[in-house]
Amino acid sequence: MKIVVATGNAGKMREIKSIFNNSEYDVVSMKEAGISVDVEENGTTFEENALIKARAIAEVCGCMVFADDSGLEIDYLNKEPGVLSARFMGEDTSYDIKNAALIQKLEGVPFEKRTARFVCAVAAVSPEGKEYVVRETMEGFIGYESKGENGFGYDPIFFLEEYGCTSAELSMEEKNKISHRGKAFREMKRVLEG
Repeated sequence: MKIVVATGNAGKMREIKSIFNNSEYDVVSMKEAGISVDVEENGTTFEENALIKARAIAEVCGCMVFADDSGLEIDYLNKEPGVLSARFMGEDTSYDIKNAALIQKLEGVPFEKRTARFVCAVAAVSPEGKEYVVRETMEGFIGYESKGENGFGYDPIFFLEEYGCTSAELSMEEKNKISHRGKAFREMKRVLEG
């Protein structure tokens, strides 16, 4: 069974394909499926945005579609940047600048109040209109400086206390085991197989 994933992110596709490697599902990107659709994500939650994307692509391809929406919630900043994580400070602003700005916003805030989480909601929409949504998180803290080269986005400032490093300092294999996205897609696989 073919599943189109509403993403153009090659790193994300590698992660998802590895999760569905030994299953009955043939997971392909929008590019591999020959689909080019721009979807405006105007929901107020990660779940709404994932469903908006999945429904829009399902209309075009007529097959099962996965879409995810993810972001960073910082408790001290009232869960900002949240659903606006990708658009925080403007879509074209580099993550080096975004990460520096968040560290500055937390200047003087003690470690125990720097709690944060990465959130990932995954939506699946079937050709018959059945919809499934799952949500997973990865809990951590915002560090005092950017560290690590392995991740992307906010990974260099996301400190994992149990590992003593940022998520950008983990190997891709280690990160995939504990990441919000890895957990959410594994849970979606369980939902579909169940």
